[in-house]
Amino acid sequence: MQPPHDPYVRVRGAREHNLKGVDVDIPRDVLTVFTGVSGSGKSSLAFGTIYAEAQRRYFESVAPYARRLIHQVGAPKVGEITGLPPAVSLQQRRSTPTSRSSVGTVTNLSNSLRMLFSRAGTYPPGAERLDSDAFSPNTAVGACPECHGLGRVHGTTEQSLVPDPSLSIRAGAIAAWPGAWQGKNLRDILDALDYDVDVPWRELPAGQREWILFTDEQPVVTVHPVRDADRIQRPYQGTYMSARRYVMKTFADSKSPALRARAERFLTSAPCPVCGGGRLRPESLAVTYAGRTIAEVAALPLVELAAVLDGSTPAARVLTDDLKSRIAPAVELGLGYLSLDRPAPTLSAGELQRLRLATQLRSGLFGVVYVLDEPSAGLHPADTAALLTVLARLKAAGNSVFVVEHHLDVMRGADWLVDVGPGAGEHGGEVLHSGPPAALSAVSESATARFLFDRSPTPVRHVRTARGQLKVGPVTRHNLRGVTAEFPLGVLTAVTGVSGSGKSTLIGEITEELPGVRRLVSVDQKPIGRTPRSNLATYTGLFDVVRKEFAATDQARERGFGVGRFSFNVAGGRCETCQGEGFVSVELLFLPSTYAPCPDCGGARYNPETLEVTYRGRNIAQVLDLTVEGAAEFFTDTPSVARSLATLLDVGLGYLHLGQPATELSGGEAQRIKLASELQRGRRGHTLYLLDEPTTGLHPADVEVLMRQLHGLVDAGHTVIVVEHDMSVVAGADWVIDLGPGGGDAGGRIVAAGTPAEVAGVDASATAPYLSAVLGP
Repeated sequence: MQPPHDPYVRVRGAREHNLKGVDVDIPRDVLTVFTGVSGSGKSSLAFGTIYAEAQRRYFESVAPYARRLIHQVGAPKVGEITGLPPAVSLQQRRSTPTSRSSVGTVTNLSNSLRMLFSRAGTYPPGAERLDSDAFSPNTAVGACPECHGLGRVHGTTEQSLVPDPSLSIRAGAIAAWPGAWQGKNLRDILDALDYDVDVPWRELPAGQREWILFTDEQPVVTVHPVRDADRIQRPYQGTYMSARRYVMKTFADSKSPALRARAERFLTSAPCPVCGGGRLRPESLAVTYAGRTIAEVAALPLVELAAVLDGSTPAARVLTDDLKSRIAPAVELGLGYLSLDRPAPTLSAGELQRLRLATQLRSGLFGVVYVLDEPSAGLHPADTAALLTVLARLKAAGNSVFVVEHHLDVMRGADWLVDVGPGAGEHGGEVLHSGPPAALSAVSESATARFLFDRSPTPVRHVRTARGQLKVGPVTRHNLRGVTAEFPLGVLTAVTGVSGSGKSTLIGEITEELPGVRRLVSVDQKPIGRTPRSNLATYTGLFDVVRKEFAATDQARERGFGVGRFSFNVAGGRCETCQGEGFVSVELLFLPSTYAPCPDCGGARYNPETLEVTYRGRNIAQVLDLTVEGAAEFFTDTPSVARSLATLLDVGLGYLHLGQPATELSGGEAQRIKLASELQRGRRGHTLYLLDEPTTGLHPADVEVLMRQLHGLVDAGHTVIVVEHDMSVVAGADWVIDLGPGGGDAGGRIVAAGTPAEVAGVDASATAPYLSAVLGP
């Protein structure tokens, strides 16, 4: 046992995921960066082992009744950890916040602002003082009764429900109705109600059109379907539902994302006529501070909000000083362009994490371990220095800061570096170096060392010549005001600028309808699936081919097993105890339910009869457990499988398992899986590829692999446009469009456009000095 004053966190025998019995000592009260190629095991060490063990120890101290209310992480596979303080995790959660969640609620700034209006606001003569809850759109006492605090009302119009009035009802004039049988059913009911379903919609009387689309009546009639020659259809009782009622009900109640998305296409959205988009009751919006309502104050960028808070009275001064001190770290982290009413779902994972980091600076905690997941994600190089200042402040307050990071400047600013590798998956899981960053230069097998200590300028690359121009705009959206951009075709273009400058808004305007775009492929970082049933093999279509190979074996044929037998999503071949999920939920008295491997299949997902069928000595569960790299060797002479696996290897995903659930994949991994899926398809003429920060979550070694693929697409005659903060990627582009000069209202215009060398020389560009440093003299 180490003495209680031991200044190190000592990990012994860590075997979480791919870690190979790792022993490592990490000093407390310093900034430690965990690095290594994607899939090397650094997150398994920082989050899966150290943070998970800190959480487990905390939960053991909590009363059993309270414990069941908290989502627990499982006990990590580790021999022993000593010297471990309590831990706070700031991960890049991929769960989607609700539309009621905003910058103000994430940072708790909304609470202080509501208190300010309640205590120090200017009320109309004779008005009663309101409680702070009356200034919240998320409470019954504050929300506008018309829009329920959402600020917008959704409805339908004849134009949205019937886009083509020249069609008859039978020909599908009411586009909002469902297809297949249900849509035919509604048309047959209208026919039974004596409406003419064969004349063009526009020729129907206005009163009939109004009733068909908007009535709340639901009459029941006997329907006599038209008889088909090959089957008898008996009369049935049909209930009518208007187009508006169907759309609103589907949008509100459907569990299917596809059905909800389809219904949303027929909805119109407008500011609430009662509150004007302010989201609050009239009496709440009648209260002002500095001449503004709380809705107007919440719409101000944080930098402007801080200037409005003057604290004219002693009561107000306490609250305004508190608000200013909370806003300052968010502005310091480059988030001054955000407003309190900005919905949380519109924020990137990096912005959300930095908001939580800004909140932690005000918490006053000390003696804890902060474990951060790539806080530099989505951050322009100009803001990285501020991030290091904030991390140093957390450390100075008496905390240990553990950061999983790929950004070289963050590594250089660390006190201690833990490099995990040397490769990914089975080729990683070892600590190559744990010590001061400078000492890593002596570790020859480290992929990180090559990039951290190589200061040589980027080699001069021949810039490709464009084959034409794609004109976008003028765009007036968010902070873009009449911006027009020209993207060269047949080259690689990087769109740059500080956070909030308008990059994503600009490329979001590129659609297949624009002249010059034959085919558009947008590769984003959204998950490839929201349940463990979706995985790498199912998303890429690889699993379909693998199941066919199993169904074609002699064993399968003898038993009459078809392709469906080898799916874990349908009854037949799957284990029915766990419904093919591989684990079961265990309900515990007084404790939260936990998950355990299925007692019948042991996590294999299939029943014993299915697992008896083997292909080249492996059953279907063992094949799903192969890594992409291992599967490439296993299926080397099966062309249809080998092609899919080769593209996954080409984008650096050889370490992932075929059956790895979608819920365990990072945003960067999901994006590269989508890119690999696209690459394996046959070429279909000129394609424009759009990628939003494709290097997020990638080690510099992985960035090289990815960029080889993107340059390969351009060399094959396609166009690639990337939104990017990594200056090594920008330096390797053919064309750069730089937005800015700042974020929010201080941005939204094109500051520079040209080759990397030309943009590097533009004084007004925030990107130029960092791009110039990479390009060299």
